Amino acid sequence: MIEWVWRAAAGSGCMDPVLVATDADEVAVVCRSRGIPVVMTSAECASGSDRVREVARTIDADIYVNIQGDEPTLTRDFFPPLLALFDRPEVQVATLAVHCPEEDVANPAAVKVVTALDGRALYFSRATIPYDRDGASFGGYRKHLGIYAYRRDALLEFPTLPPGDLEHLEQLEQLRWLENGFHIRVVETEYDAVSVDVPTDVERVEKLLRDGASA
Repeated sequence: MIEWVWRAAAGSGCMDPVLVATDADEVAVVCRSRGIPVVMTSAECASGSDRVREVARTIDADIYVNIQGDEPTLTRDFFPPLLALFDRPEVQVATLAVHCPEEDVANPAAVKVVTALDGRALYFSRATIPYDRDGASFGGYRKHLGIYAYRRDALLEFPTLPPGDLEHLEQLEQLRWLENGFHIRVVETEYDAVSVDVPTDVERVEKLLRDGASA
């Protein structure tokens, strides 16, 4: 699964190097056997952003991208629009969103996002946001895809920011940025991604990958 993700990111041609950051020896062994570069990080990392920050201590770059290894349906097409946001100097943190499939609108495992007109994230939630008070059959729900990009200074500051009530309640690390006054820019993508969160997701993802390979 990790190899699928790594190949998609490396194949985008807009990130170098692309590596796996892990605290698990078994993951590192598998990656190295497949020629995938690995950086070992602390088991104390509380979030993906904390783990990427550890990498930033040894690998210097202007922008870092945090890609989760449990989303093997990612393709190389996800990354150019995300990184294009950093052509604007005011952008410090960026992420992706996609039209939310109907079956995920009420699914707390699928995080929803609402934004301002300029693409700045207003809130992320496991709840169904916005709330369709009048039952108008709203069809504009957007699902957040857990891929983040950060400028170096913002990434290094992340662990120093105090977690707030919203992060604790929703168990969403991106809310720490918002609670501490950072802006997160959201760019739309037409491509959805399916993460492997529970064992039943494996069959669904394997079918998607088989169908994609035979298309």
